[in-house]
Amino acid sequence: MTNWSDSIPVYSTESGRIKQNAPTQKPTPQKSDGIVRLRREVKGRGGGTVIVISGIPLSAPEIKELAGVLKKKCGCGGTVKEGVVEIQGDHRDSLLAELQARGFKVKLAGG
Repeated sequence: MTNWSDSIPVYSTESGRIKQNAPTQKPTPQKSDGIVRLRREVKGRGGGTVIVISGIPLSAPEIKELAGVLKKKCGCGGTVKEGVVEIQGDHRDSLLAELQARGFKVKLAGG
């Protein structure tokens, strides 16, 4: 006799096709080349300027701590999303100086 306890339904006469839940995977952080990049973004931000800092060669808790320090240094808000720090406002010069003082190799990317 067949054991149906581990089967997954794909169609039901009541509701039609049943969507399969794809296994969710966390996106893997991109490999860093050792260069921290500062990029200014305005599009899709409601007209506000945001500085995006990517390529930080630190663990997630250390990145979150660094983001807090940078936000306090600039006196503004920000967030950390998937290993990328976003700082509100155009503070590229002060962020560049602070990151270089902490020993990171920093490049200004984009416009």
